[in-house]
Amino acid sequence: MVRRAASDSEGRRPTTIRDVAAHAGVSVATVSRILSGTYPSAPATRSKVMRAVRELDYVANANARGLAGASSRSVAIIVNSVISPHYAHVAQGVQTQAAIEGKLCIVGTTGSDPEREFATVQLMREEHAECVILVGNVVADDAYRARMAEYARALALAGSQLVLCGRPELGPDVPALVVEYDNTGGAHAITSHLLSAGHRRILFLGRRDSYTTPESRILGYRKALADHHVPHDPGLEVEGRMDRREGYRMVRERLASGPRDFTAVFACNDLIAAGARQALREHGLRVPDDVSLVGFDDLPPAADIDLTTVHVPHEELGRTAVRMALERVRDKSDMAEHVMLGTHIVIRDSVRPVIRTD
Repeated sequence: MVRRAASDSEGRRPTTIRDVAAHAGVSVATVSRILSGTYPSAPATRSKVMRAVRELDYVANANARGLAGASSRSVAIIVNSVISPHYAHVAQGVQTQAAIEGKLCIVGTTGSDPEREFATVQLMREEHAECVILVGNVVADDAYRARMAEYARALALAGSQLVLCGRPELGPDVPALVVEYDNTGGAHAITSHLLSAGHRRILFLGRRDSYTTPESRILGYRKALADHHVPHDPGLEVEGRMDRREGYRMVRERLASGPRDFTAVFACNDLIAAGARQALREHGLRVPDDVSLVGFDDLPPAADIDLTTVHVPHEELGRTAVRMALERVRDKSDMAEHVMLGTHIVIRDSVRPVIRTD
């Protein structure tokens, strides 16, 4: 049984960083570096430290308990990367709304490392951010959801609010707001656009099982096929990460494996689409004359390559997350805990109807 250092209200000392270090069996310096996000890749060590943090309910700032209830002037956003256009535009929305609300904006990055994400959430709790907004694709397995639910409850006890931005909810009774956009509906709409143009062999680029964003988009793709009575061929779904190099790789390997068996490509995002377009052109295939191509996100480069895609309200996503969280924290309001923003197709010149010769 884990015994936790008693709180000040019980007349005993609060948990210290030395308690965490002793509990985890590491040095104080190691605990400090892990919580600040500067520790090199050592998942086992980070896991031990973060387990000790949770079990001892450690808050690094020695003044934290005395400041409970004090007015915060900051909101925090945690993203996988600051160089991804998707995350950058959501972060801009958070920054814009934070400024309107008179708040400072703190940005943390995780490099898609769940342990680093947990550590960064803990750090934002220590900094008394009024809300902590998590953005980005994640492997949301049961263990992850259970741990993040603990962090959501810890933030709520500290007077803060966790917001899942573009992510699914953690489960019932978890004090976290959710603001997302309609991935599945957008994917259904863009696939239906290709089907309406006569395409029946549509290559899906970017399948990643258990990852929240690709899974919701491929669900829309499959649903559109079913609704149009087009047989689903798992062989047309290509696994890959959501970046430009992967789009290039997936198409090059597909074209090198045998005769082309598709007339259209649905790239899971615009970065994949840009890489796919380059690979098609190097193979002597023109977009849209030989192969139709669509993407998802409608980030600025999509217009540069005349790409038909799904528009995602990135900045509004960030702004809505801040508004929802601050209203909940300030007013203890009964506003909706889950908000879904709409998406829509932006039609450009990357799709052509199938020309049938029979």
